[in-house]
Amino acid sequence: MISFFRRTGLAVLCGAAISPLWAHPHEPTAPLADQLGLQLWSVRGSFLQDPFAAMDMVAGYGIKEVETAGTARMTPTQFRAELDQRGLKAVSAHVQYDALREDFAAVLNEVVTLGVEYAIVPWIPHDGEFTAESAQVAAADFAKWGDAFAAAGIKFGYHPHGYEFGAGKLAGDTPFDVMAAATAGHNVYFEMDVFWVVHGGADPLALLEKYAGRWVALHVKDIRKGAETGFATGGAPATDKVIVGTGQIDWPTLLKACREAGIRHYFIEDESPDPLANIPQSLEYLRGLDL
Repeated sequence: MISFFRRTGLAVLCGAAISPLWAHPHEPTAPLADQLGLQLWSVRGSFLQDPFAAMDMVAGYGIKEVETAGTARMTPTQFRAELDQRGLKAVSAHVQYDALREDFAAVLNEVVTLGVEYAIVPWIPHDGEFTAESAQVAAADFAKWGDAFAAAGIKFGYHPHGYEFGAGKLAGDTPFDVMAAATAGHNVYFEMDVFWVVHGGADPLALLEKYAGRWVALHVKDIRKGAETGFATGGAPATDKVIVGTGQIDWPTLLKACREAGIRHYFIEDESPDPLANIPQSLEYLRGLDL
């Protein structure tokens, strides 16, 4: 079983309608409020204490879609059943690069059992700078896995973490550009974490346009006003991750562009020091946007 809330190589326990009013959340006419979900990594502390109470809390936010980061010591079948009981749908699952390399079939079986539409790698293990050469190695794996997931009816993707936008530029291209080019045509998509894109020195709107059609989901995460950007480290202080709408990001402009580009899944991911206080405030802000 994929370990619960495993990140950066560390294992941590843990019908289409006839009018916009009744639009399915995946329809272009659906309001943004109906397309909001939560990456469960946001409430990992609560899952450690009591996974069932944590699921109750997530359902209490009034959302319907979640993205998993493991199965909280349950089998995928048990985890899915608990979500189902609370009206929560696992649309996407974060899966680990090393796990895919070690036993692709086991990971595939888990995500199929969870019933997700997307399997997303959130981190590529690496030492030091992530270079164009590192990106080429990962791209070869992604191309193979993307085609294999597609054969099972699942879209495979990668979640850039900021380190792909700096060091290792080749002929003007970042390592992310190298990766995107090498995986084109191989059923490899991307999930944009807005915080990490900006922190890494990239422009979310420019990336959205440059790789149109390959973005399938968004991590809605704001960056503190005044926080410096342009660091290809993949790491940042938790205090730089703030309530959505209080930071640097022009969310109305970006979210409008994302919706026009066809993205239908918007997962809040709160990695701030106080996610339980901040998540409701982020939801209130996002639900108040006229989108």
